Amino acid sequence: MATHLITGAGSGIGAAVARRLHERGDELVLLARDAGRAKELAARFPGARTLVADLADPDRISKSLGMQPMPDHLDSLLHIAGVVDLGPVGDLRPKTWHQQLNANLISPAELTRLFLPQLRAARGHVVFVNSGAGLNAHAEWGAYAASKHGLKALADSLRHEEHAAGVRVTSVYPGRTASPMQAKVHSQEGKEYDPAKFIDPESVATTIVMAIDLPRDAEVNDLTVRPGR
Repeated sequence: MATHLITGAGSGIGAAVARRLHERGDELVLLARDAGRAKELAARFPGARTLVADLADPDRISKSLGMQPMPDHLDSLLHIAGVVDLGPVGDLRPKTWHQQLNANLISPAELTRLFLPQLRAARGHVVFVNSGAGLNAHAEWGAYAASKHGLKALADSLRHEEHAAGVRVTSVYPGRTASPMQAKVHSQEGKEYDPAKFIDPESVATTIVMAIDLPRDAEVNDLTVRPGR
């Protein structure tokens, strides 16, 4: 039975992945931003353990986790949580940049650092759910795309650094996916949101589970998931 630490399990792709792994009997450790969210996740996924740390404040993650029982075994670390806030570069203030860089890049780097001992011991797997914006940046996506381009660099560096330890590293680049984040994006773009036009989170979850289930003789490095309609 494998043990997975998942961020972003409350909705969208993260919830779909957590549900798949929970249903097949794997052990889940779910990261929540606060105690209330942790309680909701524990009720939603009976038997799962929770940890509380706010990805918006990476400087406090180590201290927060240091006051909680940590898993001594970890087969995968699944970075799925993320935030987005659109706007032209000429209008974006430092606060907006910090919010997206903290949640989308710096906190995943810090969580990875903290759990690398367990991942090395298990010859585990780190999955970064990136974005199409991590490969191509468009107008008004500057801050978000910068955070995701940085996440690609983090994953690529980590892959080279940890290869000898047997740690696999995968980046997944979904196109627009039906989720609360997508609803927010459409609101900011001033467009009507129709989830039926976008990738189902379950489809992205399928690719993530495939990557972590792949036999040890192979590794998925980069996986792009595009809308099929």
